[in-house]
Amino acid sequence: MLSPRLHSCLHETHAHYTALHHERTITAPHTAEVLQVPREQFAKIVMLKIDGALAMLVMPAKFNADLHRIALALGGAKVELAHEDEFRDAFPDCEPGAMPPFGHLYGMPVHVDSRLAAHDSVTFNAGTHTDAVRMPYMEFESIAQPEMLWVEHMM
Repeated sequence: MLSPRLHSCLHETHAHYTALHHERTITAPHTAEVLQVPREQFAKIVMLKIDGALAMLVMPAKFNADLHRIALALGGAKVELAHEDEFRDAFPDCEPGAMPPFGHLYGMPVHVDSRLAAHDSVTFNAGTHTDAVRMPYMEFESIAQPEMLWVEHMM
């Protein structure tokens, strides 16, 4: 079952997507494996504090967040990982750690790792640890309106 906010958003925007139900998983790499999706195309959400404010980073499950590179890509902002207790209440219709990558639904900015944009489709958690959504990447970008981060170019 999709989170109510995500379901409403996808319905209102007439988005083309496929809802996927799967066995309970906790990590993005495991979810990608269960869904038989390459980890490069499964989006994980990393919750950050950028200059003290909560923000989402949407990135391929294959990679780990490099805070130094992210800070450089953001022009030198102070970047920290957010602790779950700092963002849990921001996603009232989602299980902790299973929020979809649409920050505008929750009042926060979204940044996307450019390595995710290299693929035709993206798959991501849909608010639970048993549901996911697959959709064309360009449609995701059109709806989410993320700021693109060129993290891989920051050496």
